[in-house]
Amino acid sequence: MSLNEHSLQALSWRKLYLSRAKLKATSRTSALLSGFAMVAMVEVQLERDHKYPPGLLIAFSACTTVLVAVHLFALMISTCILPNLEAVSNVHNLNSVNESPHERMHRHIELAWAFSTVIGTLLFLTEVMLLCWVKFLPLKSTTEDGSISPGEAAAIASTCIMVPFGIVFIVFAVHFYRTLVSHKTDRQIRELEQVIRLQNQLDHRGRMLPVTAGSGSVHTL
Repeated sequence: MSLNEHSLQALSWRKLYLSRAKLKATSRTSALLSGFAMVAMVEVQLERDHKYPPGLLIAFSACTTVLVAVHLFALMISTCILPNLEAVSNVHNLNSVNESPHERMHRHIELAWAFSTVIGTLLFLTEVMLLCWVKFLPLKSTTEDGSISPGEAAAIASTCIMVPFGIVFIVFAVHFYRTLVSHKTDRQIRELEQVIRLQNQLDHRGRMLPVTAGSGSVHTL
């Protein structure tokens, strides 16, 4: 196997292991967060004598539904693709990497990873904030002097904590994505420079071979 073919095989195996790790993380995260969302939906106790704002109930229901749907979609992709990657990665043969569908299903893997770690996590933060409002808002009926009740204060406090944390989460996600793209670009540039050097060496050897053959024929005569 030449140096160029060996580099291509190593790159394919690296992509395979990276795709497998992403799908495993997606599977664990999606199952965990979607389970928490369903438990929160089922276990929340609504006060019958309290008049909830309709927008709050609609937002809580919609956020929970979208959260579960996003994580289940990511979990479905992970469940369908991961066994094929596991089957190939357990075979100790360099050429078996060509049988893996990780190259062809690359977009689906990245979509599942983004849904689970970015969109799903952001929806889960929103779910926690809305759950605090649904849980603590009925306590405001216990005060009659017009001041903020302990329940309403608790809901406001959770919102004040969650909103900055959500902004930090978005900033980190954007920064991580840009850093990852920059790293991939630099690595591809280095690989391209290596291929160019190998090509130049091969061209140089190809030009030297006719000269050597010609000098040998003259020496024989």
